[in-house]
Amino acid sequence: MPAHELKIDLHEFDGKRVLVTGGTKGIGQAVVARLRDGGARVLATARTQPADLSDTNLFLAADITTAEGCAAIADAVLKRLGGIDILVHVVGGSSAPAGGFVVLDDQEWHRALDLNLFPAVRLDRALLPVMLDQRSGIIIHVTSIQRVMPLPEATTAYAAAKAALANYSKALSKEVSPKGVRVVRVSPGFVETEAAVGLINELAAHEGTDYDGGRKILMDSLGGIPIGRPAQPREVADLIAFLASPRAASITGTEYVIDGGTVPTV
Repeated sequence: MPAHELKIDLHEFDGKRVLVTGGTKGIGQAVVARLRDGGARVLATARTQPADLSDTNLFLAADITTAEGCAAIADAVLKRLGGIDILVHVVGGSSAPAGGFVVLDDQEWHRALDLNLFPAVRLDRALLPVMLDQRSGIIIHVTSIQRVMPLPEATTAYAAAKAALANYSKALSKEVSPKGVRVVRVSPGFVETEAAVGLINELAAHEGTDYDGGRKILMDSLGGIPIGRPAQPREVADLIAFLASPRAASITGTEYVIDGGTVPTV
C-alpha cells in the first residue's frame, strides 16, 4: 500500500502541542499536515507566511537563523500552545555556490551553521525546560545523509553543519533521556520536494533531456538510489510521526535513515 494511502489514527496525537520549523514547504509542510491529521495542535514557522494560511495563530514568520528569531518562536510556542510536547526541527538547506572549499569563505560557513545547527540548539535550550518539568517530550532533529557522504563540489559546509547537528543531538539524548525526553534523528536522502523538482528541471534543461532524465542525473550524482526513485515528503513525515508517537516510546538517541538505500555502507 503506498505511503499516502496508509490509514491514519485520527486521535494519535490528540492534545499534543507541536512546533515544526521550516513548516511551509517540502518535508516540513508534510510533517505539519501529518501531525495535524493525527489530532495535534501544530505551530509552524518559516521565514515568510504562506498565501493560503488558514489559521494565523498556528503560524509564525520569523528568521530562525538569528537568536532573536528563535526567541520569538519560543515565546510564541508558550503563549499560543501553552507548552510543548513535540519539537520537530526540519529547517535546513544550503545556498553555497559550487566550486569546492575555495569558495567557502567565513560568511558561507556561518550561513551553513546559522541555518542547520544553531536554530536547533537555541530552540532546544529555550523549550527543553518545559519538557523536563513535565518529564515528557520528544525532540526530532532532521539531519541528512550528507553528514556521512558529503558532496564536495557544493555542500561541504552544509554536510559539516548536519554532522554537527547529529553529534549534538546524540549528546543531548544522553543528557535528557533519563529525565523523560526522547531525542531522535531522521536522516533523509534525496527527497522530491518542490525545491528538488526545480533543480531537476534546471538539470534537464541544461542537459537537453526531460524531467525523468534530469532526475536520473541527480540520482546518479549520489551514486544511485537502489529503489530507483527519491523519497516523497509524506514518506519522511510518516516516519517522523511514528517516532513522535507512543509506539516509539523506547527509541531515543539514534538515527533513522530514509534514503532508498543511497548510503552504500553499513
